[in-house]
Amino acid sequence: MNALLVLLAATSLVALVLVPWLRSRGRLQDGRRAVGATAGPALDPAVGYGFVPPEELDVRLPGPDADLEEALEALRTSGDWRYAAQLLAATGEDGERRWQRVQTLAGAAVFELGRASGAGAAWLRSWRAEAPKDPGAAQTQAQFLALRAMRDPGSQDFRMLLEEARTVCREAGLLAPGSPLPYLTDLVVARGLGERAADYEALWSEVARRAPHHMGAHLAALPYWSQKWHGSRSQAEAFAERAASQAPRGTLLPALPLFAVYEHLPEANLVRGLYQSAVVERAIEGAHFALREAPADHPVAPHVRHLLAWFLVRAERYAEALEQLRLVDGHVGAVPWSYSGDPVAQYVSYRAVAVAGYESLGGNATTFQPPGL
Repeated sequence: MNALLVLLAATSLVALVLVPWLRSRGRLQDGRRAVGATAGPALDPAVGYGFVPPEELDVRLPGPDADLEEALEALRTSGDWRYAAQLLAATGEDGERRWQRVQTLAGAAVFELGRASGAGAAWLRSWRAEAPKDPGAAQTQAQFLALRAMRDPGSQDFRMLLEEARTVCREAGLLAPGSPLPYLTDLVVARGLGERAADYEALWSEVARRAPHHMGAHLAALPYWSQKWHGSRSQAEAFAERAASQAPRGTLLPALPLFAVYEHLPEANLVRGLYQSAVVERAIEGAHFALREAPADHPVAPHVRHLLAWFLVRAERYAEALEQLRLVDGHVGAVPWSYSGDPVAQYVSYRAVAVAGYESLGGNATTFQPPGL
């Protein structure tokens, strides 16, 4: 894959979202916008439905976050770390939102580092040096180090960066003893270091004690149990199903099996009707249920909507797919688009298929009445 650009969140939000986004940075303009190589408003029928033209799609985030976007712009233009510090101070201990913002700030620092050939991310170094007791600075630096390592697991610095990230995680934990965030970063570190299942379970217990229903935490842990890392399809699905079945109403955890299914889809789909199978349908309905029950402004909801839209297009449920796309359109910083070398082109192509499929069933832009969630 290409060299990397920053983004926000998931898979895990780190492994599923940020790292693939970083890998697509060669196609970004000014670290913020990307344009599909072949897509354009004149060729995109979705624009007639009120969707955002390809050149205006934002690859950094899965959905809007005005305060975060403002802080990123201020950091980019001024290099003053206080904008990041103020953002996290204002965020407070809202676990999901803080986790999203820490990831994105860390990703921005990785992007700057790559662009400046080693001289970038000065604002993060200054933040740690000038505010050594600020837990936000330590949380961001730990995530920054983990992202640097995970973007290139074959690097000779891979283990060194992960060990350094773990040290900073511990410092962050001392600065904010009740916060789950250092443990979430440590989930990524432990996966990269290939820790034994028993040790990973112990770490997960610490996370679950602090934030038992944290969707971002579950997305960070899921890859460890996947076939691509240290587990298997059955282990990943069991982890996701257990979390979904034990989740109280109002969380997004019932959507977790959709991510587990996605991570274990066959690269070559030879099974006719795979996306209408019972397993996939159950995962789709779990995601629908989670989105209906969770707060509309849940920070991780856009991640769920993007992946759900992808599955709905594959399942030929075009009106439902258009509804999900309508709710996230304008931002494409999420799985599955971020796994592509060109997230915008990938997103726009699926959006066009949803429109074409909807119209093939007799629909059009003037009569589009999306179903209720």
